[in-house]
Amino acid sequence: MRDALTPPLPERFSLAVTATRVRKAEAGDFDAVSALLAELGRPALTPSTVDEARQVYLRHVGRADASSLVAEADDGTLVGFISLEFRDRLNRVSPQAWVPDLIVTSGARETGAGRALLERAFDVAREHGCYELTLESGWARDVAHRFYEIAGMSKDGYYFTFPL
Repeated sequence: MRDALTPPLPERFSLAVTATRVRKAEAGDFDAVSALLAELGRPALTPSTVDEARQVYLRHVGRADASSLVAEADDGTLVGFISLEFRDRLNRVSPQAWVPDLIVTSGARETGAGRALLERAFDVAREHGCYELTLESGWARDVAHRFYEIAGMSKDGYYFTFPL
């Protein structure tokens, strides 16, 4: 899906891919995606939160300004997830692609699943006319940070939070 003006990812970013299929997340993926997000460190769902969380998930995968993708292993097991949102930025005429969540389950890391998800996210962002793709990553995720740098991404700032 790259055009002639889009440089390919660096050669060192090419890995063997065993998670061969990346597709849009669907309603039926809720349980697997929730488990992946819990592995990422998001709050685990409880009986009192699961129904509301499912509604949030369903709204999210149905949004026109978002594209959530999953990576499937050869046996159909979901091994990765990326959430991609398209947002307007002031003084920009095209949207920014933003990734709040990217996770590959620990047993599928270094198989190419993360690369496949990130490459597809780059393509989807281009298809939406985005000027850049940015993502958030926790401080302690040094291996993930190196992965993003190998993918050609740069470390451009910090983000700060204030609990409400």
